[in-house]
Amino acid sequence: MRSGLVPDDLWDRVAPLLPPAPERRRRHPGRLRVPDRAALGGVMYVLRTGVAWRDVPADTVGCSGVTAWRRLRDWTEAGVWPHLHEALLTELRATTALDMDDCAIDGSHIRALKGGDHVGPSPVDRARPGSKHHVIVDRHGTPLAVSVTGGNRHDVTQLIPLLDAIPRIRGLRGRPRNRPRRLFADRGYDFDKYRRLLWKRGIKPLIARRGVAHGSGLGRTRWVVERTFAWLHQFKRLRTRYERRADLHQGLLELAASIICLRRLQRSF
Repeated sequence: MRSGLVPDDLWDRVAPLLPPAPERRRRHPGRLRVPDRAALGGVMYVLRTGVAWRDVPADTVGCSGVTAWRRLRDWTEAGVWPHLHEALLTELRATTALDMDDCAIDGSHIRALKGGDHVGPSPVDRARPGSKHHVIVDRHGTPLAVSVTGGNRHDVTQLIPLLDAIPRIRGLRGRPRNRPRRLFADRGYDFDKYRRLLWKRGIKPLIARRGVAHGSGLGRTRWVVERTFAWLHQFKRLRTRYERRADLHQGLLELAASIICLRRLQRSF
């Protein structure tokens, strides 16, 4: 069961990115440190099942929920998850499984039960406290960048920050790639200001117009981002936000995005 929580192919990519463990004291060394793989198993268990950290079954997982939470905190502060995501995107591009010519962007509301950073009244949930997941994906729905904001933030405010968050993806000869050629979006992004900003970056905006009847055909390409949200929210810890710290929820979101990239990489072989 323990090895099943963290598959070898995921662990082989995470292990080199983890910060070194602190040295044990010679006098009064205390308990042995829980192995990093077991702690990652605890994080994965919470991410997949959505249980509270205190309810992690230590006998099954190999570590307590408190230890898993602390390790998540340390690894998030060390920047492990963005590096993992970038490494997997590089592998995908090396296998030509990444198609960044056409990308799509969107946001999705979730409830935030405990408040905290990046929480606001949700306009689609009777002004209850909520957050938003924002994601930009390639033609196949591979997440290129993800972010968390308050539930009252407009989707369009995250268009440029998400584009800037796409890492410089290597994997092929020539310059790294971090910019799509065309960007698909729904009516929530229908602002001429942002169209001009996209054109300045060399990106062709394909954004649905408000007040225009449906039938533009953009949905044939834009639907992949909705499917990616379905993939992300299969991880039950992401369906509702429980972490008060936005950086820890962002870390879980980036870990889920990395797992989706790994699945895509496995299918490409």
